[in-house]
Amino acid sequence: MTSANSARARWLRFLIIAVVAIACAHLLDGTAWRSARLLSVNDKDWGRLLRSMGYLPTWGVIALGFWLQQREHPRRSAYAWALVLGPALGGALAELLKLSIRRLRPNPDVFEYVFRPFADGPLSNRGMGMPSSHTLVAFAGAAVLARLYPRARWLWYTLAAGCAATRVLAMGHFLSDTVVAAVLGLMVGGWVWGRADRRGTIGVVPLTGSST
Repeated sequence: MTSANSARARWLRFLIIAVVAIACAHLLDGTAWRSARLLSVNDKDWGRLLRSMGYLPTWGVIALGFWLQQREHPRRSAYAWALVLGPALGGALAELLKLSIRRLRPNPDVFEYVFRPFADGPLSNRGMGMPSSHTLVAFAGAAVLARLYPRARWLWYTLAAGCAATRVLAMGHFLSDTVVAAVLGLMVGGWVWGRADRRGTIGVVPLTGSST
């Protein structure tokens, strides 16, 4: 199988898994809405830690740390920018989709999907939840980190999934809001990485610039 065919096969497999995951998330929205509640999650240290993965300035700090450490890496600036640009594009995409989809955040008293009509504040995303901005930012950044440091990829994705979980527990989003955002975040992060790593040298980034 050629590399092009292999890449198409991977994308097709990803899309199939994504569609199934999104469909299952919608089927489980009611169950999650009833049983996955912890309204104080954002008051807990671990909750704030996980939610911060969806906070864009967090990725600015991560990118700066990478840039300061990788002094001799030939693609130092490109990779540092990818760590910022991935989450930034993810956040922007989330806000644009909210304006298009217009599904409101969960009502803690009644499980229902409510959509705001376009005539009601067409340029305001106030109260809209599909997709979750925090989750999309977190997964876009995690997708870039997973390519920079693939041995730790499950750590990055676990932190991103934890960010998504806090949004559901806090009743800020339906489960499906976060699953859609996770899928889109993986796609955005992968696309940004492809632009940053034009030579295709995906692998462990060696630690350089350390004092001896």
